[in-house]
Order: sequence, then structure tokens, then C-alpha cells
Amino acid sequence: MRLTAHILTTTASIAALIGCLGFAPTIASANEAADLAKGKALSFDRKKGNCLACHMIEGGELAGNIGPPLIAMKARFPDYDKLRAQIYDARINNPNTIMIPFGPHAVISDSEIDLVTKFIHTL
Repeated sequence: MRLTAHILTTTASIAALIGCLGFAPTIASANEAADLAKGKALSFDRKKGNCLACHMIEGGELAGNIGPPLIAMKARFPDYDKLRAQIYDARINNPNTIMIPFGPHAVISDSEIDLVTKFIHTL
């Protein structure tokens, strides 16, 4: 009987330790990494986000120079929601912009805008 109680206590202790070591965030990090990869693919896709048509992005080929280079984005857009709004429809902040209003023109879906924003925010 004492051995069973000891095994249960040890098992509970191990489970608590595993939780403290952060194995659950590893799963979240894997999902986040997958989202970032999808966002990058959309950003570089010439038929979808096509950010490279106007912006220089590290690792991108044949980048444009019409828009600003997408670097230091967390410093430029500390508020993630403002960056998403900019990608969704840049005309709100600048009615004279030549940036495509991706959301209102349904160039990419809302979920794709989320993925692109997640990726761009890491640059």
C-alpha cells in the first residue's frame, strides 16, 4: 500500500515538473512556427500577398523598392493590431497610399492577413 502511494506521489511530482519545464509552450511554439512559415510563404507568393513586389524583405528575391523595407517591424509597429490594420487597409492611415487594400479588395482572406501580419511583425 505504501509503495502504491509513493508511486502516485512520484508520478504527480514528475507531471508537475514537466509542466513547470514548459513542455506545453513547446507545442504552442511549434504551432507559432508553422503559422510564421505560412505567413512567410504568403508574403513571398507572387499570386497572393506579393509583399516583395513593393518591399525589401530579408531572404526575398527580386524585391521591390516602392514601399519601405520591412525591417525592425516590432519597433515601427509595437502595437500588433496597428500593423494588421495597415496590412488590411493602408488607406485608413494614408488615403494617398499606393498599397493595395488587401482586406477590402479580398486579395487575401482575413486568416491569411493574420498569418502575413504574424510573419511581418517578426521582421
